[in-house]
Amino acid sequence: MRKLSLILLGAVFGAGTVIIGAQMQGISGGAAIAASSDVYRKLTLFGDIFEKVRSDYVEKPDETKLIEASINGMLSSLDPHSTYLDAKSFKDMQVTTKGEFGGLGIEVTMEDGVLKVVSPIDDTPAAKGGVLSGDVIFKIDGEAVQGLALNAAVEKMRGAVGAPVTLTMQRGPKKDLIDIKLVRDTIRPQVVKARKEGDDIVYLRVSSFNEHTSENLQRGIEKVSAEIGKDKVKGYIVDLRNNPGGLLDQAILVSNTFLDRGEIVSTRGRTPEDTNRFSARAPGDLTKGKPLVVLINGGSASASEIVAGALQDHKRATIIGTRSFGKGSVQTIIPLRENGALKLTTQLYYTPSGRSIQGKGIQPEMVVLQDVPDELKGKDETKGEASLKGHIEVNKGKEETGSSAYVPVDPLKDKQLIAALDVLHGVRKPDETKPDVKPTVEKTETGATAEKKIEGAAPEKKSE
Repeated sequence: MRKLSLILLGAVFGAGTVIIGAQMQGISGGAAIAASSDVYRKLTLFGDIFEKVRSDYVEKPDETKLIEASINGMLSSLDPHSTYLDAKSFKDMQVTTKGEFGGLGIEVTMEDGVLKVVSPIDDTPAAKGGVLSGDVIFKIDGEAVQGLALNAAVEKMRGAVGAPVTLTMQRGPKKDLIDIKLVRDTIRPQVVKARKEGDDIVYLRVSSFNEHTSENLQRGIEKVSAEIGKDKVKGYIVDLRNNPGGLLDQAILVSNTFLDRGEIVSTRGRTPEDTNRFSARAPGDLTKGKPLVVLINGGSASASEIVAGALQDHKRATIIGTRSFGKGSVQTIIPLRENGALKLTTQLYYTPSGRSIQGKGIQPEMVVLQDVPDELKGKDETKGEASLKGHIEVNKGKEETGSSAYVPVDPLKDKQLIAALDVLHGVRKPDETKPDVKPTVEKTETGATAEKKIEGAAPEKKSE
């Protein structure tokens, strides 16, 4: 059995917390079936029913769909994160975790059925070819975009590196039509955005954990620290809000960026032999122990929770925001050759102190609630892992519901960011409460400088 080193942790709203192992052998398990005559009888029953449906159903059924539905039904009886990925879904997941694809380098959004350019990504075919923010993509290779879903439109712009594509754009108040001919190149979406806050704080927004997250984070730390002057940096903010997760090894490396020593996370399976422990190693803390704040909310899950939990347990960071999602299970991805892959829950993960956050989440030391617009009230809450039907119960009697995942677009209205800046500047101190004790809810707002937009409750965006 050959195993890959790729490990995925994440995406409650997508892939789930995952360990990927390329187990290329078959999964029929004849020896296991032979151990139980009852299993044989049930499989025979399944075969009888399948044949009866094929021969006698009022319309000729799609046999492939029947089998896939049967597989999904079996897996859905286990827990919410065990599932079957067809070939396309498996390919999409691989693209997401790899963090690069053939495309044009445009961040787009769908507004009122119109595909609009949010911004071209620097040094990509789109930026070099003259695509501008605000352009409306009217046609892709002569085919009208109107009526397409966002994902379908993005898929049309992606393709093999070196392949040409023509975008027909509407530009300006007169909506003049112009054709821009581009050649696809390798695109690496920006998963870490780094900037300075005021004159002395390094702000690091981490949106997901793919193969490039750790190196981009380190590059961001070096770049912005140099802009400020390393001796003048007062502290760091790592923003993990609405980050659904990603690769486990990247969660470990990101945690290691702020830790010199100690365990980061452990994963535990059905038997003691299935336990793995991951610890910090050289070069260790790149920030040299400078004060650190981590922002989380109800949309922070899996890999995000590993980072927050490790830094919290080691008292390396102050956690600010609202309780995280609470996804503490691990799935193994088993490729099924040309037939997609099986995603199966095989382990749970634990923070350095031995806490399982499954169905419970990470509780911040300082809970800071945002002012949610009236039209979004009640829609800003994530239900959390504990609300998912069939979720694995580890913390029975201690599970928590979801929390707010709203982040204002205007940083001047972002109370959680403001609180982080105030803590790093010494304006206020977080309560010294233990993670399992409900902390004080901070509602006061003080002044702070914040210069650029924070990603938040904006229309859905895609980078193609």
